[in-house]
Amino acid sequence: MYVQIELKLKPCTSNAHNSTKKMKKYIYILNALELMSKLYAGKRVEGVLYIDENTGGLTFKAWNRTAPKYRRRKDELVHQLETGWVKESSEKFKVFISVYKKLGLVRIMDIIDREAKEAKGALFDKELIEGI
Repeated sequence: MYVQIELKLKPCTSNAHNSTKKMKKYIYILNALELMSKLYAGKRVEGVLYIDENTGGLTFKAWNRTAPKYRRRKDELVHQLETGWVKESSEKFKVFISVYKKLGLVRIMDIIDREAKEAKGALFDKELIEGI
């Protein structure tokens, strides 16, 4: 479908006269019915305007910007640990612990053991609460 569009060009700053030039162009629009229905609904249509190599005419192709149909649910926080967290996704329980290296290997191992016990207790409490 070809659409006639009238373009108004602003004058160049180097020109002495202050007249706007009008130019009429025919533009070929791909998927014109869908595009026009979006425009009549008051929506903005983004796309690309280019000169077609085969025909030599101006062509407008709208981008297909559709929202994703499926969004996965966010992970639910089960318990906040001192140095991390325990979260539940649709398929897994996730445990995250972050410890500074400068604490030394012995203290890091102790912190990891303590946080793992606390995470196990939080999961056990969650199962007890859901069972009631």
